[in-house]
Amino acid sequence: MSARFAPIVFGSLALLGWEAGLRAFDVPAYVVPSPVAVLASFVADPVGLLVSLASTLAIAFVALTVAALLGAAMAVAMASSRWAQAAIQPWAVALQVTPLPAIAPLIIIWVGDPFAALVVCATIVAFFPLFANTATGLASPPAALQDLFHLYGAGRWQTLRLLRLPAALPYFLSGLRISGGLALVGAVVAELVAGSGGFASGLAYRILEASYRLDMPRMFAALVLLAVAGVAIDHGLAACGRFVLRRWGQS
Repeated sequence: MSARFAPIVFGSLALLGWEAGLRAFDVPAYVVPSPVAVLASFVADPVGLLVSLASTLAIAFVALTVAALLGAAMAVAMASSRWAQAAIQPWAVALQVTPLPAIAPLIIIWVGDPFAALVVCATIVAFFPLFANTATGLASPPAALQDLFHLYGAGRWQTLRLLRLPAALPYFLSGLRISGGLALVGAVVAELVAGSGGFASGLAYRILEASYRLDMPRMFAALVLLAVAGVAIDHGLAACGRFVLRRWGQS
């Protein structure tokens, strides 16, 4: 059997064991719902859950785009100037270690617009892997190659454009794949904070709503949609990275 079917087989066995265990021990649905109950909850309102998922994905994709632009720009600035490196790096690290739930309420109050505030929160979570990976890639060319460029009279910007940026591309794409999942996580966390404050937006709000009503099947249905979306984002960005690197390698 091909290895590509292994996740499907494992998932099917896990679902069967889950359903059989709940039936055997007579666990109530408000504690742990069965896979059948979760599926029935999704079928009861697919449009509402999918619309909420689309709202969350929109926040995640906008945040990922902003994080990619900011991360790459700041990494290039650091690679171009020691002063910029000394100025940017401590603040980037400080932003990375700041817990999002602690600052999300402030961001929501300061920004005002709910969508923009959620994008800012998700961008904070997705920013650092892109920034750190790109900075690592820009510093990755061997010193011998940099000396060779200098020997042939290449200036700082020529070396950056012809040597350091191509070397940083695989690192940037790797950071993009990591940040894709983190952007979704950041969007969900921000929506949970906003939802507890009364903003009805996204799939995280549906999870809060279901938890308040002890509607565990609907909560699990929303969680499954988030998991599927996360896997799809990861595979999509991985395929995009392979395509870009293949074209870049051929050129």
